[in-house]
Amino acid sequence: MEAYKKIFLKSKQKGNLMNDLEIKKEIPEKKSGIIHQPFSRRKFLVFTGITAAAMAVGTQACKDDPVTPSANAIDVGTGDIGVLNYAYALEQLEAAFYIKVATSFYTGATAQEIAILTDIRDHEIAHREFFKAALASNAIAALEVDFSAIDFTSRASVLNTAKAFEDLGVSAYNGAGHIITSVDYLGLAGKIVSVEARHAAAIRDLLNPRSIDFADDVIVNAAGLDVSNTPVYVVSVANGYLKTKISANHLA
Repeated sequence: MEAYKKIFLKSKQKGNLMNDLEIKKEIPEKKSGIIHQPFSRRKFLVFTGITAAAMAVGTQACKDDPVTPSANAIDVGTGDIGVLNYAYALEQLEAAFYIKVATSFYTGATAQEIAILTDIRDHEIAHREFFKAALASNAIAALEVDFSAIDFTSRASVLNTAKAFEDLGVSAYNGAGHIITSVDYLGLAGKIVSVEARHAAAIRDLLNPRSIDFADDVIVNAAGLDVSNTPVYVVSVANGYLKTKISANHLA
């Protein structure tokens, strides 16, 4: 965990991935405190590959040290529902970030960078909408984000923040997988975390092309395994970018 924190502290100082989604490109609409973008039910089902029945069950990449949730923070819950809400919260955060990035790309963004970041945006929107649909009435509210510490006109700020978010997301799924009891949910989480890992590798390659940074010892341990972090730790980092604080204190 200490090794993983270093990527955030260090960040403070300093063709397309997939083209299978055809998401509407109109200007995003702000709903319930977080930026949302339309995503049709049909396209959502095609992307996730599950049935309706299954759905029923930077310059400164981290602006502060991990933030402890306040007493009035939204708790994600327990068990499978808690894990899904935990993932939903993180996907809301990532989707909002990439929607903001793609609304007006940073100065000097290349065609390749625009294509990659746009694809990642579309994937994160799909992830967000999957969890929202799967949770239905059990879903936590839409979260209000705080990106005031990110300079969206700066390539370094955007890509280092993206790197931190993607690395954190992979470690979050890795650290919560053992809590999931539903085989279906576990399988879907495995598919999503593999996409998040592809995002992480792509962002690292944009920052340092053709280097070994895509799998350095900050994110891969001595046993050759991706780093995992507990929900409590991950939430403490994510809260640095959320006005609506969340808590994962009841996820074991």
